[in-house]
Amino acid sequence: MFENLSNRMRILFKNFRWTLLALALLIIGSWLIAGKMDVSADEGNNTATAVFAGGCFWCMEPPFDKLEGVIATTSGYTGGHTDKPTYKQVSSDTTGHYEAVEITYDPNKIDYATLLNVFWHNVDPLDAKGQFCDKGKSYRTAIFYNSYEQKELAQASKKELVDSGYFNEDVVTAIEAAKTFYPAEDYHQNYYQKNPVRYKYYRFACGRDARLEELWKDSAGKDGSLFP
Repeated sequence: MFENLSNRMRILFKNFRWTLLALALLIIGSWLIAGKMDVSADEGNNTATAVFAGGCFWCMEPPFDKLEGVIATTSGYTGGHTDKPTYKQVSSDTTGHYEAVEITYDPNKIDYATLLNVFWHNVDPLDAKGQFCDKGKSYRTAIFYNSYEQKELAQASKKELVDSGYFNEDVVTAIEAAKTFYPAEDYHQNYYQKNPVRYKYYRFACGRDARLEELWKDSAGKDGSLFP
């Protein structure tokens, strides 16, 4: 009797171990699948985020603010090693941070591929030293991906641009994993709306639109709008 009970216990324990193993494999598989999904999306709030660096962040908000499906844009700093950096620190090129814009959008109304397209047509992807009149590490271009899906789409869009032969120079825009995004000071947020005259003068004096038209022709982003 005791021997039969002992055998049954051993069988139950063995089956229990196999059940635990199967459960562990199921959980790991779910994690791997989730890793290929756009985890930047918050299903509860139906929003996702994208982060792009395209030189002066004042000029990177308007192109995205005008898109249907974009909920908000935030100017800030990312990609570096200094916690809670200030504009003065980032401008000194000692923090490793880029000036960047974080875009909150509804993925049911606009997709990440569209945001990438708008990004490319609003930057000079050939300049490794900065953007337009602004030179320095903080003004370089970069795409910061928040998920495996964003990474693949960003890499594919860059490859398509390179393979097209549209430019005779190297496309130097970096594609990097997203790091902590630090919102910039309040006076930088929506600068083009708060200070429209100064913004337009800066944008013109910096030669941004002239260079975009030279690079992208009819597809250039001009003051935020893409030509058809």
